[in-house]
Amino acid sequence: MKRRLFVCFLALTMLLSLTACGAASKTAASVDSSANDHPAESPAVTEEKGYFDADTNGYDDEGRDSGGGVLENQKIIYTGDINLETTEFDEAVKALAALAEVKGGYLESSTVGGGSRGYRWADYTVRVPSAQFQSFLDQAGELAHVTWRNTNLENITETYYDTAGRLKTQQIKLERLQKLLSQAENMEDIITIESAISETEWNIEDLSGTLRHYDALVDFATINVHVSEVYKYSDTEELPENFGDRLSSAMSRGWHSFVNGMEDFAVALAYSWMWLILWAVIIAAAVVILRKIRRRNGTKKPLFKKKNDVKPDDKSGDT
Repeated sequence: MKRRLFVCFLALTMLLSLTACGAASKTAASVDSSANDHPAESPAVTEEKGYFDADTNGYDDEGRDSGGGVLENQKIIYTGDINLETTEFDEAVKALAALAEVKGGYLESSTVGGGSRGYRWADYTVRVPSAQFQSFLDQAGELAHVTWRNTNLENITETYYDTAGRLKTQQIKLERLQKLLSQAENMEDIITIESAISETEWNIEDLSGTLRHYDALVDFATINVHVSEVYKYSDTEELPENFGDRLSSAMSRGWHSFVNGMEDFAVALAYSWMWLILWAVIIAAAVVILRKIRRRNGTKKPLFKKKNDVKPDDKSGDT
C-alpha cells in the first residue's frame, strides 16, 4: 500500500515538472516573438536621438539604459566663484580678459569701481566652454593671489530630457492637429482645432526656449570673478606646527600689526591734514587771545586814588 502511494506521488511530481517546463518554453517563445514584432526603439526616438520616447517617456540609448541608469550625454551645469587680490590691477584685468579669449570664452558682464582709499575693484562674469572650466580656474589663480574659490556642478539630465520628451510630444500633437484640420469640414471643428494648434505652438516655443537656455548653460560654464587692488596681499603664512613656531609667528604678527596700525594712523593724518591745520590755527588764536586778556587784567590800575587807601608802612608828615 505504501509502495503504491509512493509511486503515485512520484508520478504526480513528474507530471507537474513537465507542465512547468512546457509553460516556461511557451513564455520564452512569446517573449521572443513580441521582441521581434516590436523594435526596441519607437519611431519617435529613431527620428531624433537624445529625446524621450513620446509613448513610454523613457530615455533613449544616448541618455539612459533600459534600467534607467544614466550612461552618457549627461547635462551638467558648471558654475564657479573666485576672489583675487592683486598689486598690479591693470595688468591683472587685462590678463584675465585675454585668458577668457584663449579658452574660447568671453566676458559676459564687467563692473569696475573704486574704493574709499583709492583702491580699485572689478567684478566679471566669464563664460568659457565647460571643458575649459577647471583649466580657467587654475590659470586665473596664477594671475593674482586667491583669497576664496568655490565650484558647483548641477546635474540637470533628468530635467533636460523630460523637457525634451514633452517637446517631442507637443510636436507629434501638432502634426496630428494639422492633419485633422486639413480633414475638418465643420466650421465649429475648424475653430476648435485652430485654437488647439495655437496653444500647442505656444507650448512648443516655450519648451524649445527652455532647452536652448539649458544648452547655453551646459555648453558654457559660468565663472564669477572678483578682483581687488591691494598694496599688499592678505596673510599667506602657513599654520605653525609647534610652540616655538607659534610664539615666533605671534611676535611677528604683533610687530606687523603695530607697523600696520602706525601706517594706518599716518595715512589717516594725511587724509585729514587740512582739518589739523585749521584746528591748529584756532587753538593758536585762542591761546594768544587768552594771554592778552590776562596781561590786561594784570596791568590795569584805578584812575583815582582813594583817601583811605594808605599803606601801613607809609609815614605821614602830619603831627
